[in-house]
Amino acid sequence: MPDTDFYKNNEATFRNWEPGQPDNWLGNEHCAKLHETGLWNNDRCGSKFNAICSDVTGLNVTFVFINNFMTWTEAQSYCRAHHTDLASVRNMSENQRVTEVLPAGQSAWIGLFRDSWKWTDGSNSTFRNWNPGQPDLSTGSKVCAAGLFPSGAWEDWNCDRKTAFICYRAPTYKQVVRLRLEKNSLDLNDDDVMDAMLKQLKQTLKDQGVAGDLALSWRKQPEGEVFHKDEEGNKETKPSV
Repeated sequence: MPDTDFYKNNEATFRNWEPGQPDNWLGNEHCAKLHETGLWNNDRCGSKFNAICSDVTGLNVTFVFINNFMTWTEAQSYCRAHHTDLASVRNMSENQRVTEVLPAGQSAWIGLFRDSWKWTDGSNSTFRNWNPGQPDLSTGSKVCAAGLFPSGAWEDWNCDRKTAFICYRAPTYKQVVRLRLEKNSLDLNDDDVMDAMLKQLKQTLKDQGVAGDLALSWRKQPEGEVFHKDEEGNKETKPSV
């Protein structure tokens, strides 16, 4: 369940694996299924099994067996369309209830999966837009995501595959501001003094919540100096941010 309020204490980390599981055989087994014994196993997400959905109303959870062979991703989509989600099992009591709806001799998908997908820029976004049946992780080498257009849905592809690609860069902004300083004994055109002021300005901006990579510099006047006296005898300049 994506709703973190659904879990209490350590319920989000509850597991009931079979001995030796999860083994992630050949690096392909990223989705969890439940056996009639109540124990869990990991399997290829592209394999087809029945599913167990959950209906959540407030604090009440009902588990529903779906007698329809689907991949894990298809099962998740089905449960979200017709119920609340694939079954999330929070404790041993719920594990027993899930097992009770599973017919003898059957295995079924539950909602646990290994999400090893990471953005290259290190961001922690959980947004996913997989094509139905994806990612199927049919080979251990399929560890890169590709967007299909015009649909915009994603598939997992071999990272050695050559294709077009999309780059991005963070937007940059440049702003010029005028700074007025009162009279003081410092030589404001001294390099060390100007460097110290830039560091202080940068820290002040960060403390006020200005994010990103700030680059501050002084704008020199035509005569080569940064600061000059105004008509009242104060010194002012225009630092470029």
